[in-house]
Amino acid sequence: MPSPGARLRAAWVEQPISIPGAFNALTAKLAERLGFSAVYLSGGALSAGWAGLPDIGLLSLTEFVEQAAVIARATSLPLLCDADTGFGEAINVVRSIQLFEQAGVAGVHLEDQVLPKRCGHLTGKSLIETSAMTAKLRAAVEARRDPDFVIIARTDARSVEGFDAAVERARAYRAAGADMIFPEALESAEEFERFAANVEGPKIANMTEFGRSPLLTLDELARLGYQAALFPLTAFRAAMRAVELTLVELRNSGTQRGIVDQMQTRAELYELLGYTDWEKRDRAYFSDGTTKS
Repeated sequence: MPSPGARLRAAWVEQPISIPGAFNALTAKLAERLGFSAVYLSGGALSAGWAGLPDIGLLSLTEFVEQAAVIARATSLPLLCDADTGFGEAINVVRSIQLFEQAGVAGVHLEDQVLPKRCGHLTGKSLIETSAMTAKLRAAVEARRDPDFVIIARTDARSVEGFDAAVERARAYRAAGADMIFPEALESAEEFERFAANVEGPKIANMTEFGRSPLLTLDELARLGYQAALFPLTAFRAAMRAVELTLVELRNSGTQRGIVDQMQTRAELYELLGYTDWEKRDRAYFSDGTTKS
């Protein structure tokens, strides 16, 4: 079977792809069931949903990799991961790439912010020097064992240094070996188009809600020159709203009877989990070998 990185590359070459954020393993399994080509582990979703913390670089490399491995094991879809700033300098990026690859991840994106980092659509960001980021990218490319493991360079320069600086940084990152470019927080469809026209190679757009970028469709982004679109927190935000409304109902009415019809059923959950397959295996292990499961 081709490596996760090879499958991710093949997916975006065949056609532009939507990559939904999978904030846990079951979400990844559902995305696979519904026909998506890849899934994404967002640092924002991991920080908030798993640790209850803001996305400002508080989680460690080990915590990221452990959760990535859980999701990668749960689905056959290639998993793209947020790797923040690489968890240190260029030398630290080497180990980061090695651990993500060992976890079964298809690729990662590295960003050019300094710590403490910020959500890419907020103010107050600062950037490392271009030379420091290109060093990290060269380290990442050298560290991977599978040449198809995807290295994506994210630049936050648009909101800090301006559009032209974002283009210049992206070109330098491509020259340093990045497989794909991720321009964060572009502010109009026209900027997405201009960026794509001025930066060679595959590009990925971030369609996060409530940010600086317009919410363009995959078809629109494809026409503008993008091979993939991230939806990093879309399912997470919808799930958290559903959780809130459910808890409010329980608090106010003392029962869930009024919202049962809005829930995933036990049968649907078990079917997604493959529950009956596990039961068959269990019976087969304790059989005398004369009957087939």
